[in-house]
Amino acid sequence: MTRPAGWASKQPCNNDQLMANVLVTGATGFIGSNLVRALVARGDNVTCLVRKTSKVDRLRPLDVALVYGDVTDRENLSDAVSGNDVVYHVAGCITAVRKEQFYRINHEGTANIASACAEQAHPPVLVITSSLAAAGPEVDNRPRTETDPPAPVSHYGWSKRAGELAAQQQADRVPITIVRPAIVFGRADRMCLEIFKPIARFGVHMVPQVFSARFSLVNVVDLVELMILAARRGTRLAPPNTPEASRFSGYYFAACDEHPTYAELGRMIGRALGRRWVLTLPITTVGTWIAAAVSELTGRIRRKEMCVNLDKAKEITAGSWTCSSRAAAEEMGFAVGAPLIERLRQTVEWYRKEGWL
Repeated sequence: MTRPAGWASKQPCNNDQLMANVLVTGATGFIGSNLVRALVARGDNVTCLVRKTSKVDRLRPLDVALVYGDVTDRENLSDAVSGNDVVYHVAGCITAVRKEQFYRINHEGTANIASACAEQAHPPVLVITSSLAAAGPEVDNRPRTETDPPAPVSHYGWSKRAGELAAQQQADRVPITIVRPAIVFGRADRMCLEIFKPIARFGVHMVPQVFSARFSLVNVVDLVELMILAARRGTRLAPPNTPEASRFSGYYFAACDEHPTYAELGRMIGRALGRRWVLTLPITTVGTWIAAAVSELTGRIRRKEMCVNLDKAKEITAGSWTCSSRAAAEEMGFAVGAPLIERLRQTVEWYRKEGWL
C-alpha cells in the first residue's frame, strides 16, 4: 500500500513554508470566513469554493480568488482542488429540515472532496473540520480524548462521522487530518448569538434541566489557529484496517481548558455583557423535547432550518459534552490565546460593533 508523504508524521513535506496555495470550502460561513481572514493575514494564496447563491460580501475586501462549485457536485471539484498545497474542508450542514440533508452534505460532500484530492498527481494536505458531535458526549465523567471510540447520538453527529470515515478511505493517497471542534463561538457567529440575546436584553438565561452537564467551547480565533497548525504539523489519518487507524491517529479535538455548566456559561456571558446578575430559568427534559418538536414542525411547515429541533434535543439531553485538546497541545504546540471569559468579552465587543446586540 502506498502511503502519502507526511502520512502519520507531524511534519508534512510540502506546506510548512510561510506561504502556500490553499483552497477553502465553506468560506462564506462562520468558521470559513474567519479561517480565510487568518490565511490571508499569514500570506497564503487563498481560493474560496463558493456556491453561486452564496453571499460573498465578507470575502470581496480580501485578496482571494473565488471559484464556483458545490461539494455535493463532483463535476468541478478536481479543477478547484488542482494546484493547491492545502485544502481546508469547512463546508458542512449544521441544521437541516430533513436528516437526508445532513448526510448529503456532511457525508457525501466530504467524500467528494477527499476523492478530488486523491485524483491529483500531487495530492494536497486535506484538513477536515468535523465536530465533537461525531465523537459523542464525554466518557466515564471525563473529557473525551482522541482514543475514545466514537459514539454519536444525533443524525448530525452520525453524518459527520460518516464523512470522517469516507475521507479515511483515501488516506493511502491523501495526507488527511481531522479537527473536531467543541461548541464554536466568536465573531460572525449567529448561532451562539441566540444565547447572548436574552441575557443582553432581559438578563435571562434558559437552562435545560441537566444542571450538572458540562460543555467544552472554543473561540473561532483559537480554532482557526489549530486548523492552520494541523495543516503544517498535524499527524495524518492512517489508512483503514491498520493499527494506527484503530488508535484514531490524525484526529484532534479543539477546545479551551474550561468546561462550564450551561448555567455557569450564562453567568459568564452576563459578566462579559457587563450585567451584575443573570436569572437562570430551568427547562425540564420534557419541556426541551416539546420545544424541539414544536420548533421542528414549524421549520418543516415553513421549509426553514431551525437551530433547535428533535435532532438537537438528542444532543442536549445526552449529558456532558466535553473534550480535551491535550493531543493538539503536545503534538502541534496548540494553546488557546485567552481565557474563556476574555474570549466572551471579545465576542460581545464584536456583536455590539456590528449592531447584532
